[in-house]
Amino acid sequence: MAAVHWFLPTSGDSRSLVGAGQGVPGDVRTGLGETLDPQDGFRAPSIDYLAQVARTAEDLGFTGVLTPTGTFCEDAWLTTAALLRETTRLKFLVAFRPGVVNPVLAAQMAAAYQRISGGRLMLNVVTGGEPREQARFGDFASKDERYARTGEFLDVVRGTWEQAPFDYDGAHFSVRGAVVSGGIDPVPPVYFGGSSEPAGAVAARSADVYLTWGEPREQVAAKIAWMRELAAREGRTLRFGLRIHTLSRDTHEAAWAHAQGWLDGLDPAAVEKAQAALAQSESTGQQRMSALRAGRHDAPRDARDLEVEPGLWAGVGLVRGGAGTALVGSHDEVAERLADYHALGIDEFILSGYPHVEEAYWFAEGVMPRLRRRGVLDREPAGLAAVG
Repeated sequence: MAAVHWFLPTSGDSRSLVGAGQGVPGDVRTGLGETLDPQDGFRAPSIDYLAQVARTAEDLGFTGVLTPTGTFCEDAWLTTAALLRETTRLKFLVAFRPGVVNPVLAAQMAAAYQRISGGRLMLNVVTGGEPREQARFGDFASKDERYARTGEFLDVVRGTWEQAPFDYDGAHFSVRGAVVSGGIDPVPPVYFGGSSEPAGAVAARSADVYLTWGEPREQVAAKIAWMRELAAREGRTLRFGLRIHTLSRDTHEAAWAHAQGWLDGLDPAAVEKAQAALAQSESTGQQRMSALRAGRHDAPRDARDLEVEPGLWAGVGLVRGGAGTALVGSHDEVAERLADYHALGIDEFILSGYPHVEEAYWFAEGVMPRLRRRGVLDREPAGLAAVG
């Protein structure tokens, strides 16, 4: 059965598409046109608002929430630690970059987090593919060097957890007697994404869950087959996760009308600025996201012009780096698309939608019951009956 996670919008939220994110300038925020109603304005990522999102996700039965990393996000470790006392069951998928933290310190942080939270940590290791973003943290390594460093980082982290006192000599890290006081229980799962050959090699050797952004099903199937083969060479098996946005409504027409409203609300200057920044990305995954919009983003007027296969919409990526696609349609249609991905081998869905409180309700009340009936989910979301 699949697990369903939600998202913490630590760079801000809105009723419209929120810009910024991976590789996009920080001043590309909502991209809202001046004609939109003021109620569609930007929601700052205050701890109170993020707590509201986290409690909503927990009440509606999501397993966990992804918290992103980057210059224009609140720090994922600190933010989620602050939210532990706001929740009781919700897990936190904490994204971080191995190039800016020592691996033994990361192992210690994870162990403390597990003790404080009662085992609610999941780790999303993000190598990074945006040169300007890496440079802000003093990281000028090449792409191949970054992935080699990530592989060594995970070797040290796992060795510190499982083989302490742990010694290691590598090109990027060397440690003697690495240890985590009190050990770690449970060992958090490691989530990892990347579409390049170096990324695949690291994931096959060190990840528990391989993540892909929301590409057409044929491309996702090919990526899963590729990673299964690489993992088999290492004597390992992987689980697979899909990171994508959702926009589901009671009818097909209502969902696409909402997507049209998102598109109509974008400032063309913000789109142009975001696309110029994304064109400089070294990330193979980001290049694949951008390729889905090839020739479609200059001046799109109809939301359906950005539909790359039935129900898969590339409009989010007009102003947002990273995950740039959404499943758009009726609750039945979105459930069917997710079930299709599940049949390909996707075990975990990491979802989001604007705004994140309201859209969590649309998904939990509209799509989750249909996924249970299809056998994709195996239980009633906790708290859903209580909220109606």
